[in-house]
Amino acid sequence: MHSSATPPAPSPTATAPRPAPSPAGIRRAVRGGALGNYVDQFDIMLPVAALTPAAAQLFGPGHLAGATGWVFAATLLGRPIGAAVFGPLADRVGRTATTRVALAGIAVTTGLIAVVPGHTALGAGTIALVVALRFLGGVFVGGEYTAAVPLAMEWSDPRRRGRLSGLVMSMSPWASTTIAALVLLLVSTLPGDAYVTWGWRVPFVVGAVLAGALCLYYRSVVPDSDVWLGAAPRRHPLRDVLVGPYRRSLAQVLVLMTGLWLLTQMAVPTMTAAVRSGGVLDAQALSFTLMVATAASAVVMHAAGAASTRTGRRRFFVVFAAVSLVAGPLTWAGIAAAGSTAAVVLLVTLLQVVTVTAYGPVGAYLAERFPAAVRSSGYGVGYSLSIVVPALYPVWLPVLQGAVGADVAVMGVLALGAALLGLGAWWGPETDRERPLP
Repeated sequence: MHSSATPPAPSPTATAPRPAPSPAGIRRAVRGGALGNYVDQFDIMLPVAALTPAAAQLFGPGHLAGATGWVFAATLLGRPIGAAVFGPLADRVGRTATTRVALAGIAVTTGLIAVVPGHTALGAGTIALVVALRFLGGVFVGGEYTAAVPLAMEWSDPRRRGRLSGLVMSMSPWASTTIAALVLLLVSTLPGDAYVTWGWRVPFVVGAVLAGALCLYYRSVVPDSDVWLGAAPRRHPLRDVLVGPYRRSLAQVLVLMTGLWLLTQMAVPTMTAAVRSGGVLDAQALSFTLMVATAASAVVMHAAGAASTRTGRRRFFVVFAAVSLVAGPLTWAGIAAAGSTAAVVLLVTLLQVVTVTAYGPVGAYLAERFPAAVRSSGYGVGYSLSIVVPALYPVWLPVLQGAVGADVAVMGVLALGAALLGLGAWWGPETDRERPLP
């Protein structure tokens, strides 16, 4: 059932490539990929940690139930559109120029959320405005990693590509750790109800500043890769990925990534809401728990990327999926039964480790599945289109929970996510992790 190997890249043009950039230039490109993913994930995870303690004040108690979930889902749903728009641009115009535009968009949309009026001024319009801004921000986020991560992978040494992938992808939990620490600091130090009144806006200002600063960084010092410059351009890279010679590679990647996104939705936003509503943790304890869990998963995720170079990407995903299939549901059951803060912190950390740390090799693996002429289109669509069904969990998860029970439903989705991850990895070939990207 293995799919055929990725079709070979088009022959390079006859034009002589430019002189190779200095090692410092390569380091800047690699550093930009890691920092870009950090900014992306900082923006994505803001609603989970920053808005949850202030949701009742911002959206109104009558709209609390689904507001935070929809705000988070809106960002994820915007990402496939961003990948479809910016991926072909990155393949035809360049990775760095595309990254700069996307980062500028992230800065603007995130900054605008910091000044959104509360429900006392707009009523339900507050939810609509925040969801719209998060959706638009998701479009730009989808464009940023679609260009920046392939660029970083193209510059990396083959022997270090897995480790670099782990570093880049670990920026997601490190960003979550930063947000949790910032929210914990604000909740602990601001007087009275200052956080729910205005303090929640501070993390959004920070996110906007980070995106703007990184945009200037790319504008100043990050070069495009010789791999991209030397590839023969394709007129319709997105079409080639969707229905052309790379469609089987895309289908396999979509199965694998759908499994990972299902694991993520259960282990991050669903877990956060369940722990908070269960009454075991208050706002401070929740922020502390997220900070510990995401820091631990960041360390393991970085190590996972390096491990995949030794084991092979395909074998790594298959083995990880088998572990997650058993450990994910059992850990959720433990969280549901836990009665102490210490137990919740430990089990939430374990849940993160046995689910989302599988992202470690993803940056390298997806870059290795597509050649330079369509790499951003393939990477972006594969990474982002797979988000759609998992991101709609506020629609389908409550229905499933009503049918089989809240905890049983989440445990089932965790098992399904692990199974799809393993199936997707088994379906695909082992990638060439020891040679420069074509």
